[in-house]
Amino acid sequence: MEELLDVKDLTVDFMTKTGLLTAINEVSFHIKKGEIVCLVGESGSGKTITSLSIMRLIEHANGQIADGTIRFAQQDIAQMQQEEIRKIRGKKIAMIFQEPMTALDPVFTIGFQIMEVILRHEPVSKEDAWKRAVYLLQRVGIPEPKIRMNQYPHELSGGMRQRAMIAIALACNPELLIADEPTTALDVTIQSQILDLLRELKDEFQMSILLITHDLGVAAEMADRIIVMYTGRVVEQATVHQLFEQPYHPYTQGLLQSIPSIDVERGGRLHSIKGTIPSLTNLPSGCRFQPRCPHATLHCESHEPMLAELDGRQVACWHAKEIAERDKDGLLFQAKPASGEKQRAEAGTQEDPNRKVLIDVQDLKKYFPIKKGILNRVTGQIKAVDGVTFQIFQGETFGLVGESGCGKTTLGRTLLRLQQATSGRVLFEDRDLFQMNGKEMREARREMQIIFQDPYGSLNPRWTIGDIIEEPLRAHGSLQGQDLKYRVQELLEWVGLDPAWYKRYPHEFSGGQRQRIGIARAIALQPKFIVGDEAVSALDVSVQSQVINLLCDLQSKLGLTYLFIAHGLDVVRHISDRIGVMYLGKLVEVAPTDEMFTHPTHPYTKALLSAIPVPNPERRRSSIKLEGEIPSPANPPSGCRFRTRCPAATERCKSEIPELKEVGKGHWVSCHFAM
Repeated sequence: MEELLDVKDLTVDFMTKTGLLTAINEVSFHIKKGEIVCLVGESGSGKTITSLSIMRLIEHANGQIADGTIRFAQQDIAQMQQEEIRKIRGKKIAMIFQEPMTALDPVFTIGFQIMEVILRHEPVSKEDAWKRAVYLLQRVGIPEPKIRMNQYPHELSGGMRQRAMIAIALACNPELLIADEPTTALDVTIQSQILDLLRELKDEFQMSILLITHDLGVAAEMADRIIVMYTGRVVEQATVHQLFEQPYHPYTQGLLQSIPSIDVERGGRLHSIKGTIPSLTNLPSGCRFQPRCPHATLHCESHEPMLAELDGRQVACWHAKEIAERDKDGLLFQAKPASGEKQRAEAGTQEDPNRKVLIDVQDLKKYFPIKKGILNRVTGQIKAVDGVTFQIFQGETFGLVGESGCGKTTLGRTLLRLQQATSGRVLFEDRDLFQMNGKEMREARREMQIIFQDPYGSLNPRWTIGDIIEEPLRAHGSLQGQDLKYRVQELLEWVGLDPAWYKRYPHEFSGGQRQRIGIARAIALQPKFIVGDEAVSALDVSVQSQVINLLCDLQSKLGLTYLFIAHGLDVVRHISDRIGVMYLGKLVEVAPTDEMFTHPTHPYTKALLSAIPVPNPERRRSSIKLEGEIPSPANPPSGCRFRTRCPAATERCKSEIPELKEVGKGHWVSCHFAM
């Protein structure tokens, strides 16, 4: 195939207060016509900066192309003036940005933003541009496209906003589409739809795609070739089959080992790459990966390897050939449970008849009023949680999954009384939390904590991490003076952070480290119960595995009980003893983890499981496609709430609400046709 894009020795600098900072260093790769190439690596590896450099948007972020060439269709983009690049940007090269809510202009309608691109690059009338925009919205799967044309970004769901971004990118039939983490914040069902859509559009519009992701399951499913980046350099390039059959670079091996795949033994420790990606201002000497590499030698510490050809791929490692010879069967990177872990995992699935109920949720409801007008007249209700009943046993991890908007976070917060329930009961050790007065609830809060989804947003940026972790200890008068300081330093050590960092501020830490600070704060009072609200969803796969291992270690050490809320089912499977599936405010299935994954019963559960990307290019998933998106909780469908998207729905489903009933030992399902 003919090359469409050829990047040679690309170097990008940023102007900082202390001088020039090199963010991308001698990056080289190419993309052929009709090819999908994936850029993978941890946050901070330079993936997004590389894509912005190709679009020549880096100048708007205080960056500059210091060296190298970017040849697109035989033209060097790196040497073009901004006026020239504007003729290419949006027409021949288009980009789907990572966060559609910030990429879309909130003051203009969706239709205006699509038409703007068409009218700028194509000699057409507004009427023709309107028709083209409507067609594009319809093509990317947005229902009622003519209505959506007049809506604003905030009126669309996350999945629909991402589809609108794709429509804008496709407005002028680009030859190259750059997709920067297009599915990171999306549920697995929406992610599956977007990936399928990108493949269909690639074939329809004859495009090439540069897909940026840290999800290796997505890369395995989508890519023809994969480029692995680390600290602004390419460390390995290979075809998707070469990379997953036998990765040569230790960093690639570490990333693949860290995946909590459904093929990996449940209950064992996840492999994780030690340490964190270094700051660009303080890079190690020699090989940049050597401080984290299990194969590093003295030569690695003093000499930086260059990207070189080896067995039909490119790799930057002094010991790549030696590692490849040692691992001829491609087994080195595969995660294997350590001795005894399989037995421990199996023991964890056996039901103890004498286990104690710690949390008993009974017919819990949480409705939010819909108010309109100057007088705030109540015109309806959002039924975020609508009659949920389940139990959490002492010492177990109960996983809670479902699409965004199904009520998971509201359930977790209402359960802790961070939000007032509309009705129902929550018993904590047989005590009704909703009947407690202020003093009683204050005492009960010692036993119940929460780990928030956004570790940076939940930490006070003006406080040191010592102050942040001290706060609950001070509030409950547990310790004072030096004892308080020693306790905080002990907690930092427990979560794998240096106690000497006691006086540092949140902005001085990486995302994974900030999440560890949040965990240290949550366990400060040695609670019995912790709600983890999407605690690892925003983390890289390597950091994610570190945090999951930490949560498991703390559970064993402190006897913790978890409600683990997430939309990544592979992660939930690894950490949970039982799983509950929520849809539109109701539980539709509850079962032990192994039972849930081997014998899913509810159609919604089956669809969620089928949408999980498989990190193996030889076994690409065959997902169950759900039509449309989750309905509004302000106006849920009659009868079974899932019937509007269910492939097996009947007339009975329209009028009759299915009860949550037991179909096997510990396996509960809300479906008229549960088998």
